[in-house]
Amino acid sequence: MSEIVGYCMKCKEKRVIQEPRAIYTQTARPAVQGTCTVCGTTIFRLGETALHEGMTPPEPKPRETKKKAPKQSKTRTNKKKTTPKAGSKRAKSGSSKSQGKRASKLVIVESPAKARTISKFLGSGYDVRASLGHVRDLLKSRLSVEVDQNFAPTYRVPNEKKEVVKEIAAAASRATEIWLATDPDREGEAIAWHLMEAAEMPAERVRRVVFHEITPQAVQESFAHPRGLDMNLVDAQQARRILDRLVGFNLSPLLWKKVRGRLSAGRVQSAALRMIVEREREVREFMPQEYWSIRALVTQQSTRKQTQRPTIEVRLHKIEGEDPALANQEQTQHHLAALKDGCYVVADVRKTERRRRPSAPFTTSTLQQEASRRLGFGTQRTMAIAQALYEGVELGDEGAVGLITYMRTDSVNVSQQAVIEARSFIEESYGKTFLPEEIPTYKTRTKKAQEAHEAIRPTSVARTPETVKHYLDAAQFKLYTLVWQRFVASQMENAVMDQTSVDVVVDLTGTVTEKQKSVSGAALKQLVNDARYLFRCTGSVIRFAGFLALYEESRDEDAPAQEESRLPDLAVGEVLESLGLIPTQHFTQPPPRFTDATLVRALEENGIGRPSTYAPIVNTLTARGYTERENKRLIPTELGEIVTTLLVEHFPDVLNVGFTAQMEEELDEIAEGDRGWVGVLEDFYKPFGQRLEAAQQNMEKVELGEELAGVPCEKCGREMVIKFGRYGKFIACPGFPECRNTKPYLELIGIPCPQCG
Repeated sequence: MSEIVGYCMKCKEKRVIQEPRAIYTQTARPAVQGTCTVCGTTIFRLGETALHEGMTPPEPKPRETKKKAPKQSKTRTNKKKTTPKAGSKRAKSGSSKSQGKRASKLVIVESPAKARTISKFLGSGYDVRASLGHVRDLLKSRLSVEVDQNFAPTYRVPNEKKEVVKEIAAAASRATEIWLATDPDREGEAIAWHLMEAAEMPAERVRRVVFHEITPQAVQESFAHPRGLDMNLVDAQQARRILDRLVGFNLSPLLWKKVRGRLSAGRVQSAALRMIVEREREVREFMPQEYWSIRALVTQQSTRKQTQRPTIEVRLHKIEGEDPALANQEQTQHHLAALKDGCYVVADVRKTERRRRPSAPFTTSTLQQEASRRLGFGTQRTMAIAQALYEGVELGDEGAVGLITYMRTDSVNVSQQAVIEARSFIEESYGKTFLPEEIPTYKTRTKKAQEAHEAIRPTSVARTPETVKHYLDAAQFKLYTLVWQRFVASQMENAVMDQTSVDVVVDLTGTVTEKQKSVSGAALKQLVNDARYLFRCTGSVIRFAGFLALYEESRDEDAPAQEESRLPDLAVGEVLESLGLIPTQHFTQPPPRFTDATLVRALEENGIGRPSTYAPIVNTLTARGYTERENKRLIPTELGEIVTTLLVEHFPDVLNVGFTAQMEEELDEIAEGDRGWVGVLEDFYKPFGQRLEAAQQNMEKVELGEELAGVPCEKCGREMVIKFGRYGKFIACPGFPECRNTKPYLELIGIPCPQCG
């Protein structure tokens, strides 16, 4: 039987119908129903086909005609007024006050947790409600952007939010004042605007308030200084949303057609994937180079006063004034033979004081990086825990309190009040010596950081981790401890190190022997000038711990080891006793694959994405099957490499890191009121649209083999394969349609159950 084709409303073109079924409509018209082979959308096609052979059409059902209601008399009749019963839906959505009068002041936030916390601060005069996130978005089924009409978006309230909007609109109609208290960023500003539009709020009663921490003082201060909606921030968020829709809605169907169904592409997501793919190719193409190093073990000569002589390890630093280039074992053995009978003499001792500054308070990216390194948390988990700490935790008699400031920020600024509280705590807990005379200042690394925001810090230093431990789960306690320690340490005095660097030369002439205690004067000067080999060692000791008494930032796994030790007192000209030579073979290492932490850092350094997008980027790449994790490293799959290759070839700008960063800067300019959002979209879409038309014609189709699941089908014995459906991965029998066996795809995500562990 030949394939049956129907028009797919989502792909917007004719597609082969998968699993076609012959049916008849209520009016007995023949039709075929099935799913699109590319996107999985249901396809309905009218007309008789070979599938209808042998089927008897049903009797057409007569259409029901509605009986017309009798015309009512124009005479008015008195109707009995009814009031909703307590507990009814109508009563629930309204205010506790009478419907005829203006009720309480309405406050709207995003989440129920935030609503519960704020309502306790504001008291009974306020009705605090949660919007449960965004209440409007672009339609999922179509582009929802009128490109030819200045990119006008079409927004829709999703079905699951209609009741929420209805209740908020009813409450707003009765409220004397409406306070929009959504998050203090572009996303929060956009949610506030959409709420105002969807619920048709009267502008004269609407006030916008923002706070960066959920504490009584911060909330009361913000309500004392309301403002209007910042439409520049709204425009910046809207431009980002439309940009992402223009890219995703157009590129994803292209990938369905050319590679495989259920694939996705995104403006920022695909640029991040390109970074991972290119790093993997660097690793794959890397050719390790052999090299050798030489260390010498020496010690001081014995004296009557010394009971123990520490072993000192010195590394070969120079050969005839040049860096050692020991390419193989043969070259190394040549130098070992020359050094074997040499005598080691201290040529120089340099003692310096080194001051080490504490790290700045956390931003979103540095919190995600440190939580990954120190706690092993993924970016999504870190942000979920931080959100809970920000929105409020019940602290016994104190009630619900936000423990940390807003967790989506790229600023390292902190409020004056927070600094004063931290300095008071440091002086009381550690003493005046740990308190710097001048308040430490930190510079934000991000070019266009939102300086009005604060860094992530505890809302009160007085709430030490131990005092709140009883109210937090294990993960919350770990993250709160990290935030608390980092902030307090950032306000402490620098650590002071005594660093010693020692140069050791080797006498190969026999002029100096180990029987001598030392060499001085002209003899030493001549020895240093003539020395062919120079060894060096460095040691340090903490003279004053400063902030290190509380916190030290962890290092990436790939960071070079800091091998420094405490050195004994050595004098210039002192002759050392040789204990042996240690040659070591090494190989140059490829650039390290990205971890969650290092990818977030690379995204930030390259100006890709913003604090709110780092975690979704990392998780989307794994969820779509573009990357896998191996020992915490992100490795691109075959699918990820194929998609990147195709998109780079046909859409080089979209996947260009510099271009993506430039788009972020233009969005920042919109937020600051320096550019119009329509102009930014026009500049982007014209070349993008041209490349899209060319790709639809010229992009080659890739035959991608199915990934084996490693489990047999219980029904027919074939090895099952991994497929991608509307809701992600699932396992299916390759014998379809003869065998229709499917199973869910289960994958460990590394997060323990909060109920049972």
